[in-house]
Amino acid sequence: MHKTKDELYGLIKDLKTKKEFEEEIKKHFREFDGLFDEDTIALFIVDELGRNKQVISKISDLKPDSDYTVVGEITNIYDPKSFKRKNGTSGRVLNLDISDDTGTCHLVLWNKDVEQVKNKDIMKGTIVKIINGYTKNGYSGLEINLGRWGLLEVEPSDEIIKNLQSVNLDEIKGKLIYRESSRAFFKNNGEFGFITTIKIKEKNEEKQIKVWDAKVKEIQKFKIGEQLIIKNITIKQNNGLEEIHVNDDSTIQRS
Repeated sequence: MHKTKDELYGLIKDLKTKKEFEEEIKKHFREFDGLFDEDTIALFIVDELGRNKQVISKISDLKPDSDYTVVGEITNIYDPKSFKRKNGTSGRVLNLDISDDTGTCHLVLWNKDVEQVKNKDIMKGTIVKIINGYTKNGYSGLEINLGRWGLLEVEPSDEIIKNLQSVNLDEIKGKLIYRESSRAFFKNNGEFGFITTIKIKEKNEEKQIKVWDAKVKEIQKFKIGEQLIIKNITIKQNNGLEEIHVNDDSTIQRS
């Protein structure tokens, strides 16, 4: 349940007078051209002041078709794509990976927010905060989107950020025991993608791994029974389950 602006003011009353708070809300309301109501704008103000910690969700707790506020580190940046809308206008979309100490998921930026990556405001290792992002299942797992109702903060000042731990993008060693046939699919941008699933056995533990795009061709070079070492894997959460992914930034070698 969303808090009202009066309830939110209680979180910052030691920082601003009620009059200052109301004046700032009205100022942003005009700037946003009425797109956000006053309670939502009040949330943004409180959040920018670092007093909105209680609503931050962990990536492992995300479920599809919901709104969340998430803090994490950018661990991978993909190439931006352009597209045409039905009305003939152009748009841009960019996929990134965002990680916290519980997992990784895709972060999808649209249109003007893509410029923050182009301008180097957001790079690998940048800490970002997504406020009111909405989640859905994408072609490679759960993703959080920054749409017109969301807010993106770069290097936020929250106290919780100081305790943020990056996901350890570790390596996997073991015997290749299974490799399924490769599959092709259409991505959202209309391009072809490729995927296969392999299994690696280390001691008595089997791990299932999703292999994407260029690495699908590379994994064909290895025979069943060979010992492999796969570095720079990505751990993602999909409906509460942990998934291991190998993408273009990963390396596959014989051990």
